Amino acid sequence: MKDLSISLLTICGLDEIEQHGSRGVTHVLSILDPDWPEPEGFRAYDRHHRTTLHFHDIIQPAPGRILPQPAHVEAVLEFGDKLAGEASADEGHLLVHCHMGVSRSTAAMATLLAQLHADADEDAIFSHLRDIRPQIWPNSLMIGYADDLLGRGGRMTAALRRLYAQQLERRPEYARYMSEIGRAREVDMAGAA
Repeated sequence: MKDLSISLLTICGLDEIEQHGSRGVTHVLSILDPDWPEPEGFRAYDRHHRTTLHFHDIIQPAPGRILPQPAHVEAVLEFGDKLAGEASADEGHLLVHCHMGVSRSTAAMATLLAQLHADADEDAIFSHLRDIRPQIWPNSLMIGYADDLLGRGGRMTAALRRLYAQQLERRPEYARYMSEIGRAREVDMAGAA
């Protein structure tokens, strides 16, 4: 198991970036839509290590949209390798963001936690994420790739189904919203939990 000595984990959306500028963020994983400009909120940050990935928050092909690919999740894992080597326990603060801080960023944070804590239970990983960001709905395609790349044998995907079911109990409006944005398959996954 790799050692991660980050003392603080944050997940947020674009409109929240600036408010974390004074919180000692040392490492940032940005996940943005293609051609989206770098967020101006980072100007308020002290020196930090940042990696930016560009793809859309979708789970099936769509014209003119970039689907998350295994290479994107591999890049998240490369970020995790660097993070494990650079972070210091006293000052480490990891911020992962996407546009809303709900789907791509939470899938990336789940991937990092599963990578850096190889023995951690998958349900515990998602529970920890929900403590950090209650509105989570991780991108299922990204979680599927992470499950494969980390050799978790389908356990991350099974835990994701259970998380979706829990989230739908807490936030029933997610069923309609996810269906409207082309992610009804994830709502259906909750029924298979």
